[in-house]
Amino acid sequence: MTEYEAVIGLETHIQLNTKTKIFCSCKADSWADEPNTNICPVCCGLPGVLPVLNKAVVEKAVVLANAMHSEIQPLSYFDRKNYFYPDLPKGYQISQFDQSLGKGGYLDLPIPAANSFDKKAYIRRVSIWKLHIEEDAGKTKNAGNRRFIDFNRCGVPLVEMVTGPDLRTADEAAQYLIRLRQLLRWLGISEADMEKAHLRCDANVSIRVKGETVLNPKTEIKNVNSIEAVRDAIATEIDRQVREVEAGHRIEAWTLEWDEDTGSLKKMRSKETEADYRYFREPDLLPIRMTEEWKAKILAGFPELPLQRRARFVEQYGLPEYDADILTGERRLSDYYEEAVKDYGGDPKKVSNWLMNDVLRMINEQGLNPSEMKLTPQALASLLKLVDGGTINISTGKSLLQKVQDTGRTPEAIVSEEGLGKVSDDSAIRTVCEEVLTESPNEVASYKAGKVTLIGWFVGQVMKKMRGKADAAMARSILEELLK
Repeated sequence: MTEYEAVIGLETHIQLNTKTKIFCSCKADSWADEPNTNICPVCCGLPGVLPVLNKAVVEKAVVLANAMHSEIQPLSYFDRKNYFYPDLPKGYQISQFDQSLGKGGYLDLPIPAANSFDKKAYIRRVSIWKLHIEEDAGKTKNAGNRRFIDFNRCGVPLVEMVTGPDLRTADEAAQYLIRLRQLLRWLGISEADMEKAHLRCDANVSIRVKGETVLNPKTEIKNVNSIEAVRDAIATEIDRQVREVEAGHRIEAWTLEWDEDTGSLKKMRSKETEADYRYFREPDLLPIRMTEEWKAKILAGFPELPLQRRARFVEQYGLPEYDADILTGERRLSDYYEEAVKDYGGDPKKVSNWLMNDVLRMINEQGLNPSEMKLTPQALASLLKLVDGGTINISTGKSLLQKVQDTGRTPEAIVSEEGLGKVSDDSAIRTVCEEVLTESPNEVASYKAGKVTLIGWFVGQVMKKMRGKADAAMARSILEELLK
C-alpha cells in the first residue's frame, strides 16, 4: 500500500488581554456579557466614526513577536480586508497584510516519545509565515431557521499567526497548541482559553506520498474550540483525504466545519484566496512606527522563556526532564519553585518532590495559582528545614502543609503551639513499643517465625499511637531489640 504523510499548517487567532478593544474604549473581554451590550458606534462600523489605535495592543503583540523569534518591523501598516459576512458590520476587517508588525519567526516544539521502545522525543521547528494584529468580527448563532448576530466581539484585539506547512501529524498539531497556550500565559499577554475563544485555531490539511516534497491542494478546518477537537478533526480529515485519493478522487480546496457532537466534518464553502479579500491600505489609521527606544522599553522586562528555563532547571538543579517539564508548565509555579530552592538551600530535587507530589495537588484541588498560596515558597522551605533537622518527621511535615495553607501561620509557630515536634525520648518510645508488642501476640509470633517484614507494621502502630510524632528510626531500633 502507498504510504502517505500529512502536511499541516495552523492559523491561530490570539485574543490579547487588553482592557479595551483595539480601536475604541469598549471593554475587550465580553465573553460573559449579554449579546450586543458591549458595543459602540466605532466597533459597530456606523458612518462617520474613526478608529483610534490602542497602544497596549501593539506592545503586547511586540512581546509575542519577540518570543516567536520574529523580526519586529520598524514600520508597519493597517489594511482593509474586504468580505461580507453578517457578523462583520463594516463589510471589511481592519487587519495587516503585506507590511505587518512581525516578519518570519519560529517556535521549537518538543514532541514527546509515543513510547519508550521504538520512538524517541524530538524537536520540530515550526516556522511562522505571518504574524500581524487585527480586529475580531462578531459572532453568528443559528437557531433553527433563524440567525442571531452578537457584535460584542467586534473590535476585540487579535494577533493572527500562520505557521508554515511544517507539522506532520494530528498529535504534533495538538502539541503546537499546548506549547503556544503555555507561552501566551507565560508572557501574560492572553488568557489563551479556547473555550472562551481567547485562542482559536483553523487547520490547513493536505496529504502527499511519503518522501515527496510537493504541496497538494489543502482543506481548511474551522470552528474548532479545543485542543482535543483540533487533534480529532485533523485526524479525521487525514483519513478522509487518504480514502479519497485511494479511490482516485481529487482533493478540492474546501473550507470545512468540524461538528464536535458528531465527530464529523461538513463543507461550508469553497476556500477564499487573498485576491478575494481585495486588500488596500486603511486610510483612517497612521502606520505603526516602532522606534528602537519604544521597542527597548516594551522588552525591558522580557522573561526567560519556558523551554530555556526547562533546560536550565535540568542543568542547574540536576532535575529529571520530567520534573523540569512539570515545573515550567506555568510561570508562577516555576517562580515558586525557584524561590523555595533559594530559601531552602538544600537538595533541589527534594523541593521538586514535595512541590509536585503535595503542593501541586493542593493547588489543583483548591483551584488556586501558586502566587495565591498562603503556603509561600519561604514557608515550604522552612518546613523542609524542620524535617531535615529532625524537629518533625515526614508524616508530620505532610500534614503541616495543609495547616500552613489554612491558617497562613509559619510552620515553626504551628509546631510550637500544637506540640508537633518529633519525640526522640528513648523511654517514651520504648513504653509505646512494649504496648504494641503486648497487644499483638499473633504478629509477634509471625515475626519470630520468620516474617520479618512485619517490622514495618509494628513501626506503623507505634507511629499511630504517638500521632506521628515518634522518631521512626528510633522506634524501629527499639522494636527490633525487644523482638529478639
